[in-house]
Amino acid sequence: QVQLVESGGGLVQAGGSLRLSCAASGGTFSRYAMTWFRQAPGKEREFVAGITSSGITTQYADSVKGRFTISRDNAKNTMFLQMNSLKPEDTAVYYCAGRTGAAISLRQLAYWGQGTQVTVSS
Repeated sequence: QVQLVESGGGLVQAGGSLRLSCAASGGTFSRYAMTWFRQAPGKEREFVAGITSSGITTQYADSVKGRFTISRDNAKNTMFLQMNSLKPEDTAVYYCAGRTGAAISLRQLAYWGQGTQVTVSS
């Protein structure tokens, strides 16, 4: 059974940075395309960024493009989200999710973490 555990959330001032991590266990991490989502209070969960199983291709939501960077280290079974120039509207619970397969997709996401809170103060 694959388990995903997020870490790195916290409270930061607007303009600051945070680096989220998603550690995987119980499976072959290099076979999974991975994705970051977020959900703010009262809002639906939204896609933030995705990365192919190899790490070669990435995708971003328009709202974070140019500020966030997704990456992964398959040798360490870990995915990252570097968040720079944070804004109050980035405040949300951030979740990592994975699917078996090489390509980024919002479907068949079988594995989910428990989430980590990111709060950006103005």
